[in-house]
Amino acid sequence: MSEKKRESPKNPGGKPPRGGGPRGRGDAANPESGWAAGEGAEAESQLEELQAENAELKDRLLRTMADMENLLRRTEREKADTAKYAISNFARDVLSIGDNIRRAIDAVPEEAIAGDAALKSLLDGVEVTERELVNMLERHGITRIIPKGERFDPNFHQAMLEIENKDMDAGTVAEVVQPGYVIEDRVLRPAMVAVSRGGPKRPKPEEPAEMPRAANDDEPPAKPTRP
Repeated sequence: MSEKKRESPKNPGGKPPRGGGPRGRGDAANPESGWAAGEGAEAESQLEELQAENAELKDRLLRTMADMENLLRRTEREKADTAKYAISNFARDVLSIGDNIRRAIDAVPEEAIAGDAALKSLLDGVEVTERELVNMLERHGITRIIPKGERFDPNFHQAMLEIENKDMDAGTVAEVVQPGYVIEDRVLRPAMVAVSRGGPKRPKPEEPAEMPRAANDDEPPAKPTRP
């Protein structure tokens, strides 16, 4: 019986082939390492985009909230103004009635009143009506301006003529041609006046220092008030 020769392993005692198995391959031959690097760069790029988008959305949100706050403040102010000044047009029409009543009173001569009791009684009734009209206007925040002897103020007075008077400071209201009216802090109708001239100049009153406004304050500056 013949003996079979044992087959010796190929390349006995030799070195393993170059490159070995899959584990022995270099990075250039391994596609997984390049894929991981690409995925990392893409993820980082997406993260930066999301952060930029988040910052933009946050800025837009803050701007929207500021706009809504300003809108709310303007709405509240307009609501308050409407409540205070809604009767302005009606009040101007009522003022003409008061002017006619005053003209009727001034048109009656004193001599006629002294000699006619009925006329005097009628005139007293008209004067009572005028006072009631003025009181009614005041109850609704409308005040009459009769600035005789005061310094002329263009915010509340309208100069109709000048009167030469050296005994009175220049720029003083010498006569009131027609009374004016204010509603709350706004001029409803300026007083028509005659202003004196020829006398010494009247010193201007000191104006209060204006308060600084905040950068985000959209409130309008305060309107002038009567001195």
